[in-house]
Amino acid sequence: MSAKILTRREFIKSTAVTSITLASLSAWPELATVKEETVKSSKLLKINVAGYDLDHVKALIDGRIQIKGCETHFEIAGISNVNNHVFTGPKTREVTEIGLHPFMLAYANDGFRDYTLIPVFPLRTFRHKSIYIRKDRGISKPEDLRGRKVGTAGYAQSSLVWIRGLLQHEYNITPEDVQWVIASKDSAAKSSGGRTSAQEMMLPEGVSVAQGPEGKDESEMLTDGDVDALFLAAEPRAFVEGNPNVTRIFPDSRKVEREYFQKTGIFPIMHAVAIRKDIIDEHPWLPKAVFDGYSEAKQLVYDYLQEFAWFKTPLPWISQEYLETRKSMGDNYWPYGIEPNRKTLEALLQYSYEQGFTNRIVKIEELFHSSTLEYVET
Repeated sequence: MSAKILTRREFIKSTAVTSITLASLSAWPELATVKEETVKSSKLLKINVAGYDLDHVKALIDGRIQIKGCETHFEIAGISNVNNHVFTGPKTREVTEIGLHPFMLAYANDGFRDYTLIPVFPLRTFRHKSIYIRKDRGISKPEDLRGRKVGTAGYAQSSLVWIRGLLQHEYNITPEDVQWVIASKDSAAKSSGGRTSAQEMMLPEGVSVAQGPEGKDESEMLTDGDVDALFLAAEPRAFVEGNPNVTRIFPDSRKVEREYFQKTGIFPIMHAVAIRKDIIDEHPWLPKAVFDGYSEAKQLVYDYLQEFAWFKTPLPWISQEYLETRKSMGDNYWPYGIEPNRKTLEALLQYSYEQGFTNRIVKIEELFHSSTLEYVET
């Protein structure tokens, strides 16, 4: 009896209930991106991978998608955990999600070279939504932030660099125009996986920075009136709980963020994926295998959003949102690879320099492994 020939769509659907084996991958040339001679079916490379439990990474976590040539153990971990593990910890994870700006600072300022990046970006989000204000302080537009006290949980976090960059380039508000107050507690510490890394707490010269009241997190500083506004990666507790005196500076942040993308072409990146350099030296095929694995896992989510989300997800207009996003940002609106992200990456590198974190503009080619610069998604 001849074997049934599956279409690509049928093959992808079958992965929802069965992990992809090495044999099934070899039957699909578009998935078998690593040269066959680099993979021995009897001896897979064992690697530890870490990162957030994200929808577009979940297929790598549960085994529906395998990294070609590897036996993968995925550890779910928050950003503080993975940053500290890489910069000051045991470095036992061969592949890991990493904060993009903290990695840039470790590379540029500390001579960190133990890991290198590949152009996979698990976490990215527009940051207009991340500016919160008190309603009783006379703040109605970004320009009203000049001279105000702004609370943060960590000055050098990727999210904060993006917020300051968009304020400077879109509204002519520089970091020096604001009085910064660093909270003594981080309300997101539990979800982020521990203490903030040293890179995220870096304070450049020339800015006014004060320490917040002892024992208060950033949300408490805002509700208690210690600060006028709050720049925060996550939604502060006061906003989530519906505090009547707390709101976003952009009430319709979705509209503003869409307009920002149409104007600039920038979709802010928070996290990238890093691979330990010694493992690349020993297995030079690994970066491409990891890149392809993350790309395949993301494609499964695209397929789900198009085919199943409309009746499986309890959001009444999720199909329309998906279609509108593709219309305004492109079919592959969450791209991996250098070229589709070059403008965004260059913006972050520029912002970091402008904000005094580095003494030069770091180049993309320095941060990403040379073999990955031409990677494209198939």
